[in-house]
Amino acid sequence: MKALDLIGAAVSSTFRSKTRTTLTILAIFVGAFTLTITNGLGTGINRYIDDTVSGFGASDVLTVTKKADTGTAPGSTAPKEYDPNTTSSGGGRGGIGTVAVLTQSDLDALAKVSGVTSVKPVRAVSVDYVQFGDGKKYAISAGGLVAGQTVTLAAGAAPSDASSALQLALPTDFVTPLGFSSAADAVGKTVTLAVTDATRTQHTIQATVSGVSESTFNLTGGAASMLPNDALTSALYTAQQTGVQAGQQNRYTQAHAWFDAASSPAQVKSLQDRLTTAGFTSTTVQQQLGTFKTVIDGIVLVLNAFAIIALLAASFGIINTLYMSVQERTREIGLMKAMGMSSGRVFGLFSLEATFIGFLGSALGVLGGMLVGSVVSRILGRTLLSDLSGLQLVAFDAGSIVSVIVLVMVIAFLAGTLPAARAARQDPVESLRYE
Repeated sequence: MKALDLIGAAVSSTFRSKTRTTLTILAIFVGAFTLTITNGLGTGINRYIDDTVSGFGASDVLTVTKKADTGTAPGSTAPKEYDPNTTSSGGGRGGIGTVAVLTQSDLDALAKVSGVTSVKPVRAVSVDYVQFGDGKKYAISAGGLVAGQTVTLAAGAAPSDASSALQLALPTDFVTPLGFSSAADAVGKTVTLAVTDATRTQHTIQATVSGVSESTFNLTGGAASMLPNDALTSALYTAQQTGVQAGQQNRYTQAHAWFDAASSPAQVKSLQDRLTTAGFTSTTVQQQLGTFKTVIDGIVLVLNAFAIIALLAASFGIINTLYMSVQERTREIGLMKAMGMSSGRVFGLFSLEATFIGFLGSALGVLGGMLVGSVVSRILGRTLLSDLSGLQLVAFDAGSIVSVIVLVMVIAFLAGTLPAARAARQDPVESLRYE
């Protein structure tokens, strides 16, 4: 019997017992369906994270802070002497969580670290409100874009750091409340921003809306805040610093350090090691978002484990189905062997039946998973996850789909080896006598 004839015989023999085979295929379907959905979930979320990193831009920037010396042993509850050059981050006892502020001398030292091409402090600005004309005042936060980063705009253009004009990108959530008829209507208009200085005096600053940013939540959290350009940030920061003692001005909790964009991951890691030696801690955008991917991969791994368990349970169904088939076809097996069919061919026939059952179950499970996953992803994208612009919760790629089908077929083949081996060992004389 040729290979094609063997495959044809295996396929035609699969549904001799339609009910039993159908139930086995349904059991495999459940495992393949679950595996497809969980893999799609991991693919969709990780793809969104990757797109966020690439869309966020500025891949050649490190966010740098300076860790303060707690002055106490780890776990100690002893009080720590006050240091005006530190700020508490709410870490708890013993100075844990205390971060040293960056002064100009620290910025100079940071700039001298080999591999750092430029340094810029992050000026934290706390805006009280935004107002258009004589309208209502609305609380708003101020974000910021590092050079090279991007923002999704509903209208207008991103604020230009090269311009001396005071510009900002206004989130779409503020367009209607402030009194604008549309995002396009807000572009070019002047709004009032207020900040409070160290003496509790409020300052107002006029700025022009250069564009309107999409107020969609993303993993970086930047798009939900107004985005001022350098000139506006400087004006707000200067007003906010009014009344601060000379020795306490120009102190920052973090800074951005640029490096060569062509640096390899190993070179970036080496640069971070040098920064650590110099007393700084640093992270890239990829590292910050890498934590999300680790968590998602862990969740997907656990869910996949449940799917594998379901497939292993289905494999017992395959074993049972083929064992029954071998028993029912004992005389047929004896006749095939009596006519010269080798034990290897008999083994191959039943193994192919098991593999074909696995293929049918996995193919149906994958198709079902892709259909349900796509529908659920589309519904959630328009409802609960509408704020996550660009997220396809359950996404599929050809590699993962083929992997699921191949994995299930391998499990089915392995499950079919026991009954196939039993069929191959049948004695033709005894089999022909079987009643």
